Amino acid sequence: MNWQLMWDSLPRMLGGLSLTLQLIVGSLALGALVAFAVALLRLSGNRVVETLATAYVFVFRGTPLLVQIFLVYYGLGQFEFIRDSILWPILREPYWCAILALTLNTGAYTSEVLRGAILSVPQGQVEAARACGMSRALAFRRIVLPVAVRQMLPAYGNEVILMVKATSLASTITLMEVTGIARRMIAQTFAVFELFIVAGAIYLVLNFVATRLIKYAEWRLTPYLRARA
Repeated sequence: MNWQLMWDSLPRMLGGLSLTLQLIVGSLALGALVAFAVALLRLSGNRVVETLATAYVFVFRGTPLLVQIFLVYYGLGQFEFIRDSILWPILREPYWCAILALTLNTGAYTSEVLRGAILSVPQGQVEAARACGMSRALAFRRIVLPVAVRQMLPAYGNEVILMVKATSLASTITLMEVTGIARRMIAQTFAVFELFIVAGAIYLVLNFVATRLIKYAEWRLTPYLRARA
């Protein structure tokens, strides 16, 4: 073990931490919007849009994320109408291709988590809201959605952890985030073991922070459990 190399490599790898955090925050934020829309479509009762949403979830949950990244980065440019569109200046950049692939992937998983949480809300609470004169939309915003968010947090925490680790795949399309920098340093030093340990430790710290944030959100959103304790 070359401890000096591990210590010296840490500042350089931390230089890619900013890009890693951008990928995490960007994909999770956009993925949450996609998930909310897809979950509503799955629950809409319209057979056409429900089928389309189900197909989207099936495809992105059933295929490897690495394949999805490659299809977005290498595949979209094969179509002339995309190269001629206004989206091409964005889709030709590896950063936005990674964001798009990560967003579509986490959106599919999170939509199922959210849909299950919405369906698990006790029907009696919805009926009580309706009896108080709330419209369907108002009952969903004030009763169903807050309860569903509280219930989905543990499962969503797992998705956050998976997305933190999934950002390492962005290094396969030339992005120099933590793993990309580690791979470049390994090509220069051939110290595979030491440098990947440092990179893994950085991801471990990120996931520790993520789990603490999820735990804090659960604590804030369940005051009735704190009072009982």
